[in-house]
Amino acid sequence: MNIFKISYKSLTYNLLSSFLNVLLIAFGIGILTLLLLGSQQISQKLENNSKDIDLVVGAKGSPLQLILSSVYYVDFPTGNSSLNDANELSKNPMVKLAVPLALGDNFNGFRIVGTDKRFVELYNLSIDKGKYWNANFEVNIGANIAKEANLKVGDIFYGSHGLTINENIHKNYTYRVVGILKPQMNVCDNLVLTNIASVWKMHEDEEEHHVKKNLQEHGNHYEEDHKENEKPVPFENGEKEITTLLIKYRSPMAIVSFPRIVNQTTNMQAASPALESARLFSLIGVGLDTLEWFALLIMAIAAISIFISLYNSLKERKYDLAILRTLGASKIKLFKIVIFEGLILSVLGAIIGIALGHVTLLVIGNYQDANQAKITGYVFSNQEFLLLGLAILIGFMSSIIPAIQAYRSDISKIISKA
Repeated sequence: MNIFKISYKSLTYNLLSSFLNVLLIAFGIGILTLLLLGSQQISQKLENNSKDIDLVVGAKGSPLQLILSSVYYVDFPTGNSSLNDANELSKNPMVKLAVPLALGDNFNGFRIVGTDKRFVELYNLSIDKGKYWNANFEVNIGANIAKEANLKVGDIFYGSHGLTINENIHKNYTYRVVGILKPQMNVCDNLVLTNIASVWKMHEDEEEHHVKKNLQEHGNHYEEDHKENEKPVPFENGEKEITTLLIKYRSPMAIVSFPRIVNQTTNMQAASPALESARLFSLIGVGLDTLEWFALLIMAIAAISIFISLYNSLKERKYDLAILRTLGASKIKLFKIVIFEGLILSVLGAIIGIALGHVTLLVIGNYQDANQAKITGYVFSNQEFLLLGLAILIGFMSSIIPAIQAYRSDISKIISKA
């Protein structure tokens, strides 16, 4: 007598009720899977992208915006700062490493970052193909860019101003790929790296072109009214600008004193990636907690639904169970049949729910604009087995009372009333 087959036949007999129970469990497990994998990927990206950066120094504004733009590259910078001031901070004894960044352009949504070889040291980068950038407009690209944009060593491309994709394209100069980075599993996989002079030169010529164009259109009065506003950035050291400095401390003692020095003695601000990332994740966590409780509520409803379904089904099948007993089935076997029905519903719902969660993550990832924060459904977690265990527990607890009733059923009374 195949217990599994009998349980399966019973569930297919009440197909609509069984489908509803599976759907409820799948929906609850799907939401929990989505939250689990999504939060894990987000927290891992936050940690991987900022683990070696103690402080970010940049123009005054929102500290969170400063971190998002210069560590995760998903927001506009707060502005530019004097290279002179940045150099003075870099010489502070508390600073072990100071990495300058010049931001402002993108290529197909991937940020173009002007920096120097200290960036390579900070992120421990290594070349997969080609070499590191050296001359102006030579670039290294991350592994994801090479794959998605189908770029290889020797290819050229144009940059676009700001964060807008394929608009306001800088056509004065082309960037040339001289190296492709090995996969880093962090934000560097989605960055275009070049020297800072390339970024300065690109925007200097754009400013000059803009001034000449307006002079032709508006005449000399434009030059008088807009001369200061339209002045191109010169190459003298004192007037050069960068976007931010990524700071690595020489000693933990600098955590307290160095940010205060920056905020009180310069026109720049200091922001801690650890603090701002924690604040960001706490804001996101409010919504995640709400969804988690919603998913658990659905799971509770599913448990009640399975219990009611099995309880009502048991009333209708009393005579069938009695016949099984007369054919030699023991009380334990009847108990197992009912338990198996609950487990089949819960396990099937869990499998569908976990698959649904992964598919949903894939869809979300495909529609994400920010390459640096993309999530994927191809990631698997050991904690998904806990979700499967949770579903099995729900199926067992929901069917335990109907199973006990089946165990205690009196064959003689049932058959005599038939």
